[in-house]
Amino acid sequence: MTIHVRLFAALRELAGTGSLDASGTTAGEVADALGIRYGDRFATIAAVSTFVVNGERAHRDTPIADGDEVAILPPVSGGRR
Repeated sequence: MTIHVRLFAALRELAGTGSLDASGTTAGEVADALGIRYGDRFATIAAVSTFVVNGERAHRDTPIADGDEVAILPPVSGGRR
């Protein structure tokens, strides 16, 4: 099963790409597999990230199917005061 994954911000930097393929049966499994591939810092950020599956807000336990797209959005902070 191939899942298309889009990464943003720190996750994109750690993986060295904004788009890749992965496998898993839930959004969380995909994030966990990428954490193993890209290391502890990636895994830590992915654990507190938001998921979007096929354009819809999702959770770690959201099921995914072959060909789905999972976007992993790390928490954002900062801005000007």
